[in-house]
Formats: sequence, structure tokens, C-alpha cells
Amino acid sequence: MYTDEDLNHAVNKGIFTASSVDEFRREQHSTKQSAKQVTSADEENIRLIGGFNDIFIVIACALLLFSSLWAVKSIDPRLGLATFVVLSWALAEFFVLKRKMAFPAIMLLLAFIGGVFKLSMEVFSTLNEQAMIAATGASVIAAFCHWRRFNVPITIATGTAATIGFIVSSFISTFTTAETLNVLTDWILVVIFACGISTFLFAMVWDASDRERVTNRTDTAFWLHLLSAPLIIHPVFLGVGILDGEESISSIAIIITLYLLMSLVSIIIDRRAFMVSSLVYVLYALSSLMSMYGDVGTNFAMTGVAIGAALLLLSALWYPVRGLIVMVLPNAVKQLVPDAK
Repeated sequence: MYTDEDLNHAVNKGIFTASSVDEFRREQHSTKQSAKQVTSADEENIRLIGGFNDIFIVIACALLLFSSLWAVKSIDPRLGLATFVVLSWALAEFFVLKRKMAFPAIMLLLAFIGGVFKLSMEVFSTLNEQAMIAATGASVIAAFCHWRRFNVPITIATGTAATIGFIVSSFISTFTTAETLNVLTDWILVVIFACGISTFLFAMVWDASDRERVTNRTDTAFWLHLLSAPLIIHPVFLGVGILDGEESISSIAIIITLYLLMSLVSIIIDRRAFMVSSLVYVLYALSSLMSMYGDVGTNFAMTGVAIGAALLLLSALWYPVRGLIVMVLPNAVKQLVPDAK
């Protein structure tokens, strides 16, 4: 039997091409599917931790990175951050490129991009409001370089988040004046909402390219969906004034309706992550609704019970419910999502 690590090693050595290995995996997946009538897409597999050794390596890497940052930062803050960035890349050369370890790959990617962002904020601090634009732009470039070298699935989502930060900060810097400050806040929410929709569509491009979900592209789509949901629901949450203590029956109804719509989309595309990443918003909305009529603590607990029970019921009925929904979809949509089982 050949493991994924063996196949990845063969690709790195030039024995096989990446496309031929992906085709081999699809063929193996198809054979197993016909025998078992079960697909990996149904389970929405995502590679996070290969074993406890991954956790051990992450702890060791974090200890080395932050200790080095603290030690060198006393000499010069920028030098400390630069050391942090360089070490993050160097550790990835071994644990990601050679060892193919999933959890350390995620941690080192976030450390690298976060270090680049913080270092850029320090370097461009004299630019005042333009510092955020420069820092997010540098983070986008860093994410691109990291992706080209290590091909870690979460990198695309991280780079997308940095790009959104660049767009929003550029928008604020360009249009902010004393006269337009109040109006601009509403437009920022519109921009963020548009970025959320764009991120979702970007995730669907990755999903549609691997409907069987047997390659790393499905992991990339997973992280993009995880990012897109809060970007879509958060601007609506702010726009209806719930965080400002202005909640009402109508505003809470909007949030709940939006979440139900997102849940429907989640079922259609077979992505539980899209639904779960925005769950905290509907939990807050339902809790606020119940607090209007009684004790806040008790109502929050009752909200959790209701949502937890609903999610467990949906989990148990996920496949038959999805089968019924997918059955009535247009063929053009069916070709973009996994087959219903």
C-alpha cells in the first residue's frame, strides 16, 4: 500500500507529476465508491492533525518562535519580528516541505503571515493611516510567495483575508473625511459584505474543480468557506444595529432568515463549515430575542439547547435532506456541487 506521503514524495522527486497523482487518487476514489457506496465528500474530510506528534511539533515551534522574538526584541523590535518571520519560513522548509505535517503547516503559515503583517506595520508606521494599506499589501505578497513554495491549503484563505484587509483599508483611506465619516461606515459594511460574497464564489471555484473532494483543492475550499460566512453575516449584523443595543423583532428576524438561507446553501454545497462559522451570530440573535421576555442567562441556555438539538437533528438527516434538495436543483447547479447520496 502506498500512502499519501509516499505519493507526495514521488511528486517532489519528479517521478510523477502532480496531475497524474491527482488522477490516480480520483481513480482509486471511484473504485472504492462503487464498492462501498460511500464518498469522502459526504464526510467532508479535512486534514488537520496527523497525530499527537503534530501537536508536539507545534508546541516546540511556538516556543522557539516566541522565545526568539522576545530575546531579539529587546535589542531591536523590528529585528525581533524579522527573526520571527525568517524562522517561520525556515521551520516550514523542513516540517511542511519535507515532512508534510498538516497542523505545523497551518501554524507556521499563520505565524509567517502574522509576522510579516506586524513587521510591515512597524516599518511603515510613519505613513500613519497608509500603514495598514502597506501592511496588508505586504501580507498578500507574503501569502502568494508562501503558497508558491509550500502549497498549504489555508494559505489561499489567509491571502484572501489579507486582500480584503487591503481593499477595506484602501477604501477607508481614500474616502474618509470629517463630512463623510457617518455615511462611510455604512459603505464599509457594504464593501465587507461584497467581499464575503466574492470569497464564497471563489471557494465555489475551488470546490467545483474537485467535486469528489480527493485532492488538496477541497481543503483550500474548506478554509475559504470558513472565511466567507462571517464576512457575509457580520455586516448585516452590524447594519441592523444589534451590537449597538438596538435589537428588535424585525432586526433579529433578518439575522435568523439570513442564517437559514446560509444553512440551505451549506446543505446544497455540502459544506458544514459554511454554516458553523456563522453560528455564533444566530446564537446571539436568538438569545437577544429571548432576553426581551425573561432572564438573560436562562434564555441563553435555552437558545443553546434549541440550536444544539436542531444541529444534531440536521446532522442525522443530512444525507436524505440534501438528496431531496439537490434533486430539484437545475442541472447547471448540480454540476458544481457533490452528488447527493
